[in-house]
Parts: sequence; C-alpha cells; structure tokens
Amino acid sequence: MAYRIIGDAAMLAHFAFILYIAVGGLLAWKWPRTFWAHLAVAAYGLSISVFAWTCPLTHVENWGRVNAGRAGLAQEGFIDHYLTGVIYPADGLREVQAGVGALVVLSWIGLALVTRRRRARRTADTRPPRHSDPARRHPT
Repeated sequence: MAYRIIGDAAMLAHFAFILYIAVGGLLAWKWPRTFWAHLAVAAYGLSISVFAWTCPLTHVENWGRVNAGRAGLAQEGFIDHYLTGVIYPADGLREVQAGVGALVVLSWIGLALVTRRRRARRTADTRPPRHSDPARRHPT
C-alpha cells in the first residue's frame, strides 16, 4: 500500500510541476516574489525537454508503481503516458511545448508590465502633491 501511495504522490507532484511550469508566471502577477521559483522550474522543465532528460519524479513514480505490483510507465515517460494522446493529439507534442513556452514568455512580459505599473503608482503616491507649497503659488 505504501508503494502505491508513493507512486500516486509522485504522479500528482508531476502534474502539479507541469501545471506550475505552464501557469506559474501568471501566478507571479499576483505574488511577484514567486517569479524566481517559477524561473527555476521553467528552466528545469526546458532543460528536460531540450536534453531529453528523465525527470526524477518519473523514476520515483515508476519505483512506487512496480513495487506496488502495478505496471511501470512506458519508456517514453510521464508525459507520453498521461498527456500525449490523452490531453492533446499524439503528434502535437512540439506544438504544445511551443504553446507552453509562449505562455511562459508572455506571462513574464506581463509580469514586467504589471511590476512597472505598480512601482510607478507607488512612486506617484509618495510624491508630494503639486502646488502644495503656498509660497510657490503664482499670484492670481
């Protein structure tokens, strides 16, 4: 039973990790300090895709599944097992990866704009109002 829980927990963590790659930049609009965590996660996800690494969560899930007496993941790994051909067409992996990459980049651009607007608003709020000094007013 414990192995099954480990395998299922790794699967859920994997889904959460992939979801965070896709939408973590948008979450940073609300919580800007999370940008750095999202940057690290997105860079790691990109490196897994570019270099065809196997994610450690795949190994943990496989280990839990096999030790629980269940079939392990296919050689292709987590994404091919759960997502490719299920969530999107089997021949659409590159398009989905490009779409997620575009979403990440656009979310970061949006974050930069939101952050810039917030800073400008804070700066405007701390400036003294114009013509607040009666000595500087022009006589009418």
